[in-house]
Amino acid sequence: MNIEKNIPEGFWKLCLALVAAIWGGSFVVIKGTLDAVSPAWLMAIRFLLATLAVGVLFRRRLRENLDGSHLVAGALLGVASGTAYVVQNLGLADTTPGRNAFLTATYCVMVPFINWVVSHVRPGAHSLVAAVLAVGGVGLIALGGDLSLTMSWGDWVTLASAVLFALHIVLVARFSSAHDVMTLTVVQLATSSALAVVVALALEPLPAASAFAEPGVWVSLAYLVLLSSCFCMVMQNVGQEHVPPAQAALLLSLESVFAVVASVIFYGEEVTPRLALSFATIFAAVLVSELGSSWPTRRRAWGDVVTGVDGRPA
Repeated sequence: MNIEKNIPEGFWKLCLALVAAIWGGSFVVIKGTLDAVSPAWLMAIRFLLATLAVGVLFRRRLRENLDGSHLVAGALLGVASGTAYVVQNLGLADTTPGRNAFLTATYCVMVPFINWVVSHVRPGAHSLVAAVLAVGGVGLIALGGDLSLTMSWGDWVTLASAVLFALHIVLVARFSSAHDVMTLTVVQLATSSALAVVVALALEPLPAASAFAEPGVWVSLAYLVLLSSCFCMVMQNVGQEHVPPAQAALLLSLESVFAVVASVIFYGEEVTPRLALSFATIFAAVLVSELGSSWPTRRRAWGDVVTGVDGRPA
């Protein structure tokens, strides 16, 4: 008897909303942890622990499916997502969690256009509308009242990470149909961890041992690895099997809204009317892009990077 079939759809919708809330909170968690651990080292530790946890959880799938094709595809995904997360965290060091979350969310709008380049699938009219809205939202963030540029380097770096996240999602869409997704995820996480270690060794000093003597650092890592990565990945994948894609996309896109709420409550971020309008415009762009698309794997692919966005998620 399949117990999942007897659970009402409303339960799975609540689970997806919980996933969005956890992902949204991860922006504040990462922001606070960056005071103790530098961005690349934080990602290296997070990805390594997540690799071990997910690898143990899906060890049977690994034994059944791991081969050369999965290693190559997973490694390519790991380079894309690992770079995206490291770049996103570098940006978060010089911007607020709310701005970081909404600027990252523009990846949803970018996906159809990057897919156009890679797969020669022309974006629909809704994608063009979403792109205009997204540009308008970013413009509201970028320009001050005197039309001067107010984007910090962290904001620009965050936008760069959004491009990388979009590229990763396009690659997942190409690889997932011929591969086991969980096997790809484990290889991807391992590759991302190795990449983050290389970047950290090249650009950052080793974390001070005293940083890990603080209980708060371990609480943050537990949140990022166990909740934001492992729990959210499994719950999101299972939840999307029971909730229609458009509704799932709507629930999961609340991640950026939860991020702002958490940033205001825990980080003290001030949301001015202009900033609120920019966030609302970007969120509208995400909704137009997600709900107007017939590509149901988009948010599933986001779950496969194990974030978000941290997702992060994060």
